[in-house]
Amino acid sequence: MGRTWPKILLICAVALGACAVAALIILAVTGDDGGDGGEGSEETRPATRQPTTAPPDRLGPAPASVPSVREWDPVRGPGWQPTDDSRVVAPEGSPLADEARLLARELDLGYASGTAGPSDVLLALDPDGGIPREGYELRSRDGLVRITGSTDAGVFYGTRTLLQAVRGEGRMADGTIRDEPARAQRGFMLDIARKHYSAEWIKDRVREMGDLKLNQLQLHLSDDQAFRIESDRHPEIVSDPHLTKAQVREIIDLAASRHITVIPEIDSPGHLGAVLEAEPGFQLRDAAGEPVPGAIDISDRAAGRYVDDLLDEYADLFPGPWFHLGGDEYSALFEADPEAAFPGLAAAARSRFGSGADVEDLATAWLNARAKTVRAHDKTPQVWNDGMHEGGAVQPSRPREVTYWTGKEIGARPPADYLREDWEVVNMNDEYLYYVLGEPNEFTYPTGERIYEEWTPAVVRGTEPLPDALSGPDRILGGRFAVWGDIADAQTTAQVADGIRLPLAATAQKLWNPTRPDLTWQQFTSLVDRVATRP
Repeated sequence: MGRTWPKILLICAVALGACAVAALIILAVTGDDGGDGGEGSEETRPATRQPTTAPPDRLGPAPASVPSVREWDPVRGPGWQPTDDSRVVAPEGSPLADEARLLARELDLGYASGTAGPSDVLLALDPDGGIPREGYELRSRDGLVRITGSTDAGVFYGTRTLLQAVRGEGRMADGTIRDEPARAQRGFMLDIARKHYSAEWIKDRVREMGDLKLNQLQLHLSDDQAFRIESDRHPEIVSDPHLTKAQVREIIDLAASRHITVIPEIDSPGHLGAVLEAEPGFQLRDAAGEPVPGAIDISDRAAGRYVDDLLDEYADLFPGPWFHLGGDEYSALFEADPEAAFPGLAAAARSRFGSGADVEDLATAWLNARAKTVRAHDKTPQVWNDGMHEGGAVQPSRPREVTYWTGKEIGARPPADYLREDWEVVNMNDEYLYYVLGEPNEFTYPTGERIYEEWTPAVVRGTEPLPDALSGPDRILGGRFAVWGDIADAQTTAQVADGIRLPLAATAQKLWNPTRPDLTWQQFTSLVDRVATRP
């Protein structure tokens, strides 16, 4: 008996040691240290709740966000995660209450005004702190996140970065982000004339755009096929289905909450088929007296007043600082000899502007008159580049901005021409940024990969960038990804939403930061799937 007792003690000691080793192995496998574990790690728990064990101090990665942040300065620390006690706080009386309430809803947190405490998110304005207008600074330290901007738009973009970081990683690493967009205009254009999109579909895109830090939504309201917005002054031109003004106001209000400006477009003097169906007396006729589809008679002053009446009506509905006037693809200018094909237009040009004037001059004067109408509402006109004609007796009026989409159409010139004439340009390069339903006229659906790997705001026509001297942010103001409904039934609205999701994200990335991305395309698409809004 006495000799077996030490053996028993030895066996028990060995067993206890084995249990201790097993416990350590279980801890390592389950990731209870708060590190980047696999299935079962704290990163897979709901993003709005903190684990029972605090993560260790460490240098965290750059936040997972689309577009990616431009400057990240990490510090050692556990990072920030939402807890049951976390709040989103705006100072008392701050104009940031709406941004704070939105982020609180999205993170399932409380909202408060006043002073922030531990585990809170504080939103703040500092107009004198040297932060660019749409830029922001985000500091995560000691259990508190502070997002500061010189404007509420900048603060809003900081909240998008925090939201996506929590979606993607479950936490915001400790450190400081300093971020700002490379271009002032970052947008999406939707042709609602050829194809009807419901108000709810458009609102879903607005939410998606807001998270991508896009700030413009251009709505192409009218074309040959339809006029799809309610009109009180001219109900005879409105097609069914269409958006009511109440629905448009809802879209505008939602967009404003995401710091997105909605830009209306009424295209003229071409693409007016729906208007001319109701008002055939304004339709252009050629030398043989035959009507020209979609083209209004730009020599008819009453026709100009009719279009001005529409511009006045919608200038009051859309509060933003821009109005797009179209100007592209006027059929009279497609002729080899417009003066011979349309002698009435030629005579009017000579009568008004002198013996050397031609149909191009009359078309320029038409757009100048429409530009004057919207400027009276304190709006900057935007026009398509092929509506801006070179030389002539009549010059395009200023100020206006040129949305450059093509160098292929008759009358279109290389983008450098417009820039050398000191026009400000918005890049809508149809090589990369045109999603044309049905892929007519040699268009193909653009891929996000091509935009992500090849396109920048300096690539305005074709695939080659303009020189730096012509392509800075003061010359090329930004860009927009466009959806056109040429063959409206080629895709359902759900298919359009799915088809543009990655191209729109890639466009947002390159407008925010046009440098070569750090992530591969596959890594980027994986990131979009993790962090971007999918209504």
